[in-house]
Amino acid sequence: QVQLVESGGGVVQIGGSLRLSCTVSGRPFSFNYVAWFRQAGKEREFVAAVNRAGDTTDFGAAVKGRFTISRDGAKKTVDLQMDNLEPDDTAVYYCAGTFSGGSMSDEIVYTYWGQGTQVTVTA
Repeated sequence: QVQLVESGGGVVQIGGSLRLSCTVSGRPFSFNYVAWFRQAGKEREFVAAVNRAGDTTDFGAAVKGRFTISRDGAKKTVDLQMDNLEPDDTAVYYCAGTFSGGSMSDEIVYTYWGQGTQVTVTA
């Protein structure tokens, strides 16, 4: 059984940084894509994704240039480095994985989800 567990959330001031980590367990780390989404209201928003090889990434427009994503096959983790945080980055951040293809930014392709970790950006 595949499990994804997020960690690293917390409270940070405007302009600060946080690093989220998604740890995958239960099967060999062979997701085609691993992504981060966030939810502050009703809708979930795409944040970033990385492919299996780690050589292709995609970012949501709101975070491009401020966030980076990386994966460590040995540690079975996918990290989201968040810099220059803004109040609008406040949300619950979810890690998701898929063995399928399709668009990396499309929520519908992701089958496995973590429970989420809260990120709060304060003045």
